[in-house]
Amino acid sequence: MGITEPNSTSISGIAVVPPGLEEAAAAELTALGCQAAARLRRAVRFQTDLAGFYRLHLQARLPFRLLLELAQFPCRSKDELYDGVQRAVDWSRWLPPGATFRVDATGSAPGLNHSHYSALQVKNALVDLQRQQWGARSSVDLDDPDLSIHLHLGGGEAALSLDGSGGSMHRRGYRAAMGLAPLKENLAAGLIALTGWDGSVPLADPLCGSGTLLIEAACMALGRAPGLGRHFALERWPKFDSQLWQQERQAASSLARETLPSGDPLAPIVGMEQEPGVLDQAHSNAEAAGIASALELSLGDCRDFMPPPGPGILVCNPPYGERIGERDALEPLYADLGRMVKERCGGWSLWLLSGNPELTGPLKMKASRRIPISNGGIDCRWLHYEVR
Repeated sequence: MGITEPNSTSISGIAVVPPGLEEAAAAELTALGCQAAARLRRAVRFQTDLAGFYRLHLQARLPFRLLLELAQFPCRSKDELYDGVQRAVDWSRWLPPGATFRVDATGSAPGLNHSHYSALQVKNALVDLQRQQWGARSSVDLDDPDLSIHLHLGGGEAALSLDGSGGSMHRRGYRAAMGLAPLKENLAAGLIALTGWDGSVPLADPLCGSGTLLIEAACMALGRAPGLGRHFALERWPKFDSQLWQQERQAASSLARETLPSGDPLAPIVGMEQEPGVLDQAHSNAEAAGIASALELSLGDCRDFMPPPGPGILVCNPPYGERIGERDALEPLYADLGRMVKERCGGWSLWLLSGNPELTGPLKMKASRRIPISNGGIDCRWLHYEVR
């Protein structure tokens, strides 16, 4: 059984990330100072210190959640889970009776095949222990708890963690307005990272929707830390180091700039959207994100799109045709998109998120890379085409 205290110089953590972005997330965590970043399924395990754990909440763009691992212990029955939870850590330090909590569970073990029941076992273990120690117990708060506990079962082991994030980290705070099928912000950031775009060449989205791909790209290139506009659950943890947190907040704020790190100007970032209301949303989102001046967004049909002088990178997330009858209606769009790209974007790269392989045929282009990605539960491919 292992215990990790958040004032330790070595914290074990888990970053929960979109499926398909594990490698990109491991690279991001390493760039932010983590050690031993190891890819898991829909997650990355890492080592850092307390300053690094705070830094990840403020600067990491790809995770949904960041978990601090408290303890691991053998678990092959509900009784072993109950006993292991009570012995896992000094709960008087983490969960006094006046604090609220919630428990979420994933995975399974013998006799523990339902996540709700597993979470209930953890809750019972904790409140029973509290009653023994203090004669009082904490209340469960599913919406805004002081402590959010996560249990994962698998391989005969139980892992107890604390969710430092609170709400999902994909919510940056700038996107009050969204299109009909919006990409989550962290997925959009991960897709941009996979293209290798660094701001030195033009970036264009001829089907930009509410602008998430372009906004995340601009924020990344101009050092706009994604976590500055919100509060996190870890700020309510016992012995929260407010001075260290403020140091990391100031460091994250200082990254913002109007040029690339080299001092060179940011290359053009351009988008086109044919629905006026959706384009208005894109403008509002870019304004709220503080990067409106970096984007050139215009009203129009992708068939009429004229890229800036290139070469550069095209990105787009066209509709997938999930409903019956939509696919036939969308085939001309894909055919026209492929024709426009080949006629006007020679020397560019195209990255297209496809949730329907039958629709990419009309592009009449051959992908050089196919990266599996899950977008809202839809099995997709982030397709890379070199435009000749």
